[in-house]
Amino acid sequence: MWAYELLRPRASRVALAVAFGVLSLGSALALAGVSAWLITRAWQMPPVLDLTVAVVAVRAFGISRGVLGYCERLASHDTALRSAGSAREQLFARLAAAPADAVLRRHSGELVAQAGAGVDELSDVLVRAVVPICVAAVLGVAAVGAVGLISPAAATVLAVCMLVAGVLAPALAARAASNAEEVAAQHHSQRDTAAMLVLEHAPELRVSGRLAGIIADAGEQQRRWGRAMDRAAAPAALAAAAPTAAIGVSVLGALVAGISLSNAVAPTTVAVLMLLPLSAFEAMTALPGAAVTLTRARIAARRLLALTEAVDDDGRRPDVAPLHLRRGERVAVVGASGCGKTTLLMRTEGTFFAEDAHLFATTVRDNLLVARGDATDAELTYALHRVGLSRWLDQLPDGLSTVLTGGAASVSAGQRRRLLLARALISTAPTVLLDEPTEHLDASDADAMLVDLLTPGGLFGPDRTVVVATHHLPETAGVRVISPA
Repeated sequence: MWAYELLRPRASRVALAVAFGVLSLGSALALAGVSAWLITRAWQMPPVLDLTVAVVAVRAFGISRGVLGYCERLASHDTALRSAGSAREQLFARLAAAPADAVLRRHSGELVAQAGAGVDELSDVLVRAVVPICVAAVLGVAAVGAVGLISPAAATVLAVCMLVAGVLAPALAARAASNAEEVAAQHHSQRDTAAMLVLEHAPELRVSGRLAGIIADAGEQQRRWGRAMDRAAAPAALAAAAPTAAIGVSVLGALVAGISLSNAVAPTTVAVLMLLPLSAFEAMTALPGAAVTLTRARIAARRLLALTEAVDDDGRRPDVAPLHLRRGERVAVVGASGCGKTTLLMRTEGTFFAEDAHLFATTVRDNLLVARGDATDAELTYALHRVGLSRWLDQLPDGLSTVLTGGAASVSAGQRRRLLLARALISTAPTVLLDEPTEHLDASDADAMLVDLLTPGGLFGPDRTVVVATHHLPETAGVRVISPA
């Protein structure tokens, strides 16, 4: 229901796409029946005029099948694209209105994977699942009904085979896709996280000698994803083979029924009976793929719903307890990379300022106002002065109105850290959680900055609580130290 509200497809547009699909594959079904009659009747060598209507009908059904199929593609893709646009608009609106922790505490790579690919997978349901399922249901009933007029026994066999191709095979495909998707989703997110790290921090990673390792990690995540998908191919192969087997059984059933009826009905009727099942299954071949699409869309919908809710991040470790802070306290969370410093901050009540927070391709002023929209230019300038960016600001051609073309790519790694720290100074949050605020600064500047951050009345007023996650701590910083490890 939530996914439907997110997509908001217009029922009339979906119905139009289904109608075109039914008419297109209905033309194929009619083409098979008329062709069988024409071939058999022509073998009897009747007057040519007896075949004229059938010849024209074959041409008409052959042309209409392609034209109507193209119209179905236009209608279904138009509906899906409109729904995807609506979903993205609502998703971004919900993210903007949600608590800051729901977004700021997630890595940008995770957001790209969920908000981008998630909406695409959700909108694919209309083209690859809803329309094919509706078309298959209508054509299946029509085909069984048409065959039943000739032979109830052949219609029974056809109905059973259609259930195998239209229900059993999709169920197998959906189960295989569900198992693979759970594993693949994890690799997909990890791969995107590694890729975003390379895109956003390539210069400093190259200097530190870690660029090649992170690129290799992204490649390894891609290979793991491929292996996970390969493991899912075995049961999916059975699902792909089931429709073909069902077609063979239905044709054999029609053949046996045709032989038993050969003395009671016209040869043209027997030919129609044996060829109709071949076209009847054309609508069923898309159903295993439709089941896979539905499974992936369900998983994507759950991810998108979780993305907009103010819940604990899936990546948080349950064994890390949140910090209990007193007003005006200064706390340093010290430890090596991967020990859980960021996780501890995420579980602590306060306003979190991430180390990879986004810099927008807009003015310096607008990049700072995201922390507090009513801040004056004087307050912004003072905050930049406090974090050591006075000279940088003076050298900008338009001062606070200078556009940071390319966002983070237009400043150095150290300047980016100072800009992000200036955001924290501008905010009025009583508790500030800073993740690696002095990373990429030289040692002396980093130590001086940490001392100012952890000294009451330094960068932050004595009534504000400050928690800093860092790799090292100057000896002069006399504060409570916590190690997550």
